[in-house]
Amino acid sequence: MLLASPKPVAVVTNPQSRFATKTAVAMHLKRLPEEIYTVNCWRYVVHVVGKKTSTFVSYADLPPIIGVDLPNHRDVRAWRKRWKKYDHIAPLFWHNFYAEKLRQVKTMDELQAWEEVLSYIGFGFPESSRIELEGICSEMTYFLFTNAA
Repeated sequence: MLLASPKPVAVVTNPQSRFATKTAVAMHLKRLPEEIYTVNCWRYVVHVVGKKTSTFVSYADLPPIIGVDLPNHRDVRAWRKRWKKYDHIAPLFWHNFYAEKLRQVKTMDELQAWEEVLSYIGFGFPESSRIELEGICSEMTYFLFTNAA
C-alpha cells in the first residue's frame, strides 16, 4: 500500500500580524499579560489562549507598534472599517496602550519612534486623547533630557 506523502502546509498570515503582541492582546481583552499563554496569528484572526480564555481577536483591533513596518493604507482602511462600531474613533484601550508605552520609554530614539507611529494614526483619536498623549510625550522628553545629563 502506498501512502501519500504529506504536503507542506503554507502558513499565510495577515500583514497586520506584525502588530499582534501579547501586551496589546491582553489590554484589549482586559487581562494581565501574564494571563495570556499563546497568541497565534492565523490568516484572518488572532487566536488567543490564556488563563480561562480561548478567543479570537480581529487584527483590526490591535494598535500599531514600533519595531515593525509603519502602518500603510491597507492597515488604516481595516482600522477605519472596524472603528465604525466605536463612532469612527479608535477604541479607548488604544489610548491606554499608547499612554503606557510612552511612559515606559528608555531612550529618545524609542520616544521618537512612538511619536512617529502616533503621527500615522492620530486621526483616529479624539482631540482630548491626542492632547493627553502629546503631554505624555512632552513629559517623557523632559524626563529623558534631564536624566541624560
